[in-house]
Amino acid sequence: MTTASQTLEKGTALWRIDATHAHVEFGVRHLMISTVKGRFADIDGTVSVEDGDAATAQIDVRIGAASIDTRVEQRDQHLRSPDFFDVERYPALTFTSKRVERSGPGELRVAGDLTIRDVTREVVLEVEERGTVRDPWGNERAGFSATTRIDRTDFGLTWNQALETGGFVVGNEVKITIEAELVRQAD
Repeated sequence: MTTASQTLEKGTALWRIDATHAHVEFGVRHLMISTVKGRFADIDGTVSVEDGDAATAQIDVRIGAASIDTRVEQRDQHLRSPDFFDVERYPALTFTSKRVERSGPGELRVAGDLTIRDVTREVVLEVEERGTVRDPWGNERAGFSATTRIDRTDFGLTWNQALETGGFVVGNEVKITIEAELVRQAD
């Protein structure tokens, strides 16, 4: 196995996210005492790199908002409603990178525009390169993990309800974790 940065040195490449081996998960406080976790199942995107320079990486990701899954259908329906993602009007969340910087060995900091509900804000992903491997079918694959935190109210996700004991039903900070396996596309 080689590191992802070693693979990038092989030349200009286009990589596609393997949706069957990618996870976009989130966690948010519930009732101020626990964390509700969920994920999105509909993920598509590409990463293009010129001349093996990670700083040139262009990352474009689309996530189907309706694919949200918290394992509770009633909650998922509420999250799809106009109170939250309003999937009828805003069917996708998108991320487009703006800057990629090496932050340490096997680590990258990726700044880009995250759009939710037609609101775009810059976020920074802390990315860990997991290496590359050739799969049994001859495809070159690269793995990455990433994390970030956002304030959901910055994206128009403002629904909440006050608790009698103080605090709110839903916390504002959302922790996002991404696991992505990419497949190098034929030149």
